[in-house]
Amino acid sequence: MALQTSTPQPEPAREEVDALAGPALLEFGTSWCGHCRAAQPLIASAFAGHPQVRHIRIEDGSGRPLGRSFGVKLWPTLVFLRDGQERARAVRPRSVAAIEAGLAEIDRTPA
Repeated sequence: MALQTSTPQPEPAREEVDALAGPALLEFGTSWCGHCRAAQPLIASAFAGHPQVRHIRIEDGSGRPLGRSFGVKLWPTLVFLRDGQERARAVRPRSVAAIEAGLAEIDRTPA
């Protein structure tokens, strides 16, 4: 997988997200959010060592059901999934280490 630099349209349904196999990162935010833009180099740096992780950018906002179903309140919010289940979360990450910690949680092979 590769780091996704654009936001797909339309957003996936919650059922699709819950059915994802393997590791995935949901990135909730907007293109105009300063916090989201500031986090992009951190996300790219952390993601470089995890090419097997699916990266899904979600344009979030009022009335967007996927973000509400995950309880997203601040941007960016990174939700780290393994087989459709949330394993970690980073809200407004300020370091590569914060993102790496979430990636480490989903990179682990299930016991």
